[in-house]
Amino acid sequence: MTPTAWRALCAVGLLAVACGQAIAQEKPVYRCPGNLYTDSLSPKEASDKGCRTLEGAPITVIQSVAPRGEKAAAKTGGAASPGEKVSSDEQKVRDADAKRILEAELKKAEEALAALQKEYNNGQPERRGDERNNQKYLDRVAEMKAALTRKEADVAALRRELSNK
Repeated sequence: MTPTAWRALCAVGLLAVACGQAIAQEKPVYRCPGNLYTDSLSPKEASDKGCRTLEGAPITVIQSVAPRGEKAAAKTGGAASPGEKVSSDEQKVRDADAKRILEAELKKAEEALAALQKEYNNGQPERRGDERNNQKYLDRVAEMKAALTRKEADVAALRRELSNK
């Protein structure tokens, strides 16, 4: 960084600190429980509510503006916002897509479950070459049992979800 750029950066920083101190001197800002920041309380009200004075820390408030109209539709890809109604035809298409996705997930989960059950072999999976130690084998069997239980729960959840569609 060049010396000129460094001086300009320092000047901007000093100006920001000076502005922050000038604002802080006008009215104290309090931080109240629940992360509520306010400058509208008197010192007595602030102490009654358990608020603390913020000193030396500049506060930046950024207000967002909700997009409206065509710009909002363009940003969301044309999807309706939460407050807008969706046509019944569009809702049927969405429901059909959701059901198709769930059916594909269920098929994948059932296939994985079948593979796990085959490998598990009713609690007697084949030993591997690196499992000369019986504890390694027992650990692998326990991991397989846990994975099998999780996969069964996943399949059951997907079936429940499909029955609701």
